[in-house]
Amino acid sequence: MSLPLMPKATAVWLVENTSLTFEQIARFCGMHSLEIQAIADGDVGASMMGLNPIANGQLTKEEIARCEADENAVLKQNVSDLPALMPRSKGARYTPMAKRQDKPDAIAWILKHRPELTDAQIRKLIGTTKNSIDAIRNRTHWNMTNIKARNPVLLGLCTEADLERAVAEAPKSLKQTEAVAFDVEDAEEE
Repeated sequence: MSLPLMPKATAVWLVENTSLTFEQIARFCGMHSLEIQAIADGDVGASMMGLNPIANGQLTKEEIARCEADENAVLKQNVSDLPALMPRSKGARYTPMAKRQDKPDAIAWILKHRPELTDAQIRKLIGTTKNSIDAIRNRTHWNMTNIKARNPVLLGLCTEADLERAVAEAPKSLKQTEAVAFDVEDAEEE
């Protein structure tokens, strides 16, 4: 069973506003019954504001009344008909202003130390543009004299795991493009 949102604040509200047993509240909130007793005595959470589980849809009045009538009953949390929250997918992420000036340095490092990475992988890894990569590769970037090759992981532009994953995928993508090139050459010869 999942715990309610803000279990301690929910426990404070249930202690103050219901006649449920300490054990029932403890089970519902995922706490020990002694913690609930301490809340009731005012030793813990005295200054904490209670969170109404009815208002936020975690319990119903009928469920509380059912459990108040039978002290052996267990509170059951409402099942929401809303879809579960999904973690954020990979995509564009915000780069703080202070780190944006480090992107050319990271591109230079990748071009120098990881030449097997494609431009698309570099763009995805660092969050830059193809024009920036080309300008640094051709040494035509407007700030080329000040660019120093620095590791993007140390600059905080990507994680070590992301960099290693891109390097592991790079040979596969190069082999695939070479295979396509050979197929095109074979087709031209015929």
